[in-house]
Amino acid sequence: MDQLLNELGDWPLPRALVARVVRTVLDEARHSQIDLDPKEAAFERLTEVAMTRVGPVINASGVLLHTNLGRAPLAPEAAEAARAAAISYVNLELELSTGARGRRGSYVCELLAYLCGAEAALVVNNNAAALVLAMAELANDREVIVSRGELIEIGGSYRLPTIIAAGGARLREVGTTNRTRLSDYAEAVGETTGAILKVHTSNYRIVGFTSDVGMRDLATLAHRHEMPLVLDAGSGLLDDQVPWLGGPAPAWIGDEPGIKQSVRAGADLVMFSGDKLFGGPQAGIVVGRGDLISELLRHPLARALRIDGPSLAALGATAELYADGRGAEIPLWAMASRSYLELERRAQAVAGRTGVSARIEESVSVLGGGSIPGAGIPAPVIVIEKAGDQAFLALLRHQPPILARRDAGRLVVDLRAVSESEDQTVAAALAAACQ
Repeated sequence: MDQLLNELGDWPLPRALVARVVRTVLDEARHSQIDLDPKEAAFERLTEVAMTRVGPVINASGVLLHTNLGRAPLAPEAAEAARAAAISYVNLELELSTGARGRRGSYVCELLAYLCGAEAALVVNNNAAALVLAMAELANDREVIVSRGELIEIGGSYRLPTIIAAGGARLREVGTTNRTRLSDYAEAVGETTGAILKVHTSNYRIVGFTSDVGMRDLATLAHRHEMPLVLDAGSGLLDDQVPWLGGPAPAWIGDEPGIKQSVRAGADLVMFSGDKLFGGPQAGIVVGRGDLISELLRHPLARALRIDGPSLAALGATAELYADGRGAEIPLWAMASRSYLELERRAQAVAGRTGVSARIEESVSVLGGGSIPGAGIPAPVIVIEKAGDQAFLALLRHQPPILARRDAGRLVVDLRAVSESEDQTVAAALAAACQ
């Protein structure tokens, strides 16, 4: 075993883990469970293990909120706030004015409530957790009314009915897949109703012969029956006018609901993700009525689902950028706002450095992450014909790894989510992968 360890050389892995892998391979070889030479088998196994370590990846896929890549990259201010909170003691639950124990996230929640035009806010570790908490407090062992057209499923086996059940609520479906009327909701309200839940279908669209019910009408119905209206907004566009970009909202925003507008329309609680269109770290943000937020905070699940200090610090720094009118500096919005001409210039330069036959085509970048389905931002892409899977996989094995797109045997590279400082790295990797 020692001889094989020495022959394998140095790996960016703990020595004990390398030894464990080698020991496993040798055991399998003794029992004839592998066909390869033990050294080759160990090398392959260690390569697979090393590639599972979390580390930087260059995103040349054209998907800005790529869930498999961690969704939104943080602004430098947010990353530094998280780093500072991770390497030092922080006043996470300490009132500096009195020395008494304080509420976790009180500053961030006050800032979020201000940004959303709400009475109060709370933060948990992700949006699914926020929905479970709301169901557990508002509709436990009671019915929650949802349109059939909004019973979503998103990546990672997230199904809305399962999440509702996990919160102890009973799902009451109304309407049909493509048409739900206000009367459908009204007929379903009864003594066992705990809440009306509206869900933004953030990763698909139903078009054609369709109808749904607006927030104001649902709010009027819910409040007439003295029950809360809860909106799962999902992707979390802070304001549908996108004022931080300094002009009219981009066409690709479409009818994405703004959190501020949803609160104004009468939603009692609105929940959304921190790491999608908000452009911050993973978090589940809930804004709305102060009394309901207080109820959620008192629920035992609130502690189980709470957010950690570094993530909270990053979320606060991201919210401060919006509050200071600097939302355009948040990486997601900076990437989405890059001009076609700028990207075309960069794409031509990268393609010219590869030394292989490549051309520039018109395409679109997409938001991804269950945000604004069907919307695309025009973008030039580098296309290398007949590159095949081999080139795609070679880019993934490059250091740093590069995620491109495969399209019917073609390799497609979109630079919208790539920093200009990474262009030379991309060009060199393409040259090596496609030779």
